[in-house]
Amino acid sequence: VYHMMPGLPGSNCERDLQAFKTIFNDPRFKPDMLKIYPCLVTKETELYDWWKAGKFDPLEGEEAIELIAKMKEQIPRWMRIQRIQRDIPAHLIEAGVQKGNLRDIVKEKLASWNSHCECIRCREVGHKAREGIEPQMDDVKLLTQKYRASDGEEIFLSFEDVEQDIILGYLRLRIPPRDVTRPEIDDATALVRMLYVLGELIPVREDKRPDAWQHKGLGKRLLSEAERIAREDYDMERVAILSGLGTRPYYRRYGYQLEGPYMVKNLD
Repeated sequence: VYHMMPGLPGSNCERDLQAFKTIFNDPRFKPDMLKIYPCLVTKETELYDWWKAGKFDPLEGEEAIELIAKMKEQIPRWMRIQRIQRDIPAHLIEAGVQKGNLRDIVKEKLASWNSHCECIRCREVGHKAREGIEPQMDDVKLLTQKYRASDGEEIFLSFEDVEQDIILGYLRLRIPPRDVTRPEIDDATALVRMLYVLGELIPVREDKRPDAWQHKGLGKRLLSEAERIAREDYDMERVAILSGLGTRPYYRRYGYQLEGPYMVKNLD
């Protein structure tokens, strides 16, 4: 997760927008997730003294809204904006953006431009459902996006309603560079870094629900496609998965075994 702070001393909107473009497009960067925290002025800080002395003009108002909207227009579809604006009570903010609903205001600005954000969060099935938009299974397709990042190859797999632009689940597969330091990740091992099926959280032992998207086989299909790509497109012999304790039994179902901190499977 990258934390970006537009409006810092010495910067301006043009430089801040260019910084966002750089992390979106430069293969040295390209993070999975992003938090956007416009620079705020609070008491008992050096920045507060600069502001009181007229040495610093914070990013605020329409200028901040337009900057973030322009950034959101350009964000890649495989990136997720986790947060916009820090959770600081407005009465403690002396200068800067004081609106806690900045994300909603930016969304309205984009709509006024006849535009929208394509980040993962803005397209997630759960958020779309709150707007009364439900995916149609006949329109759901398995999509693949590939890009270079941090000296490796990233493959972003997703199930999406392509007509309504709704994402139901996704997997991040990485073909790492040769200089990986973990002993479990050799030249013949691909890495599944994330696997998510979105929507309402449904406990594993709970009966399947027609209105929920978890436990309908989407995760299994994403994992199967990742294994196929690793084997057929990159000649990988193994797949390793970054897995929490609670999800290890899920991966054991599909032939994965614990090796160090990873769940690992040999590909036939």
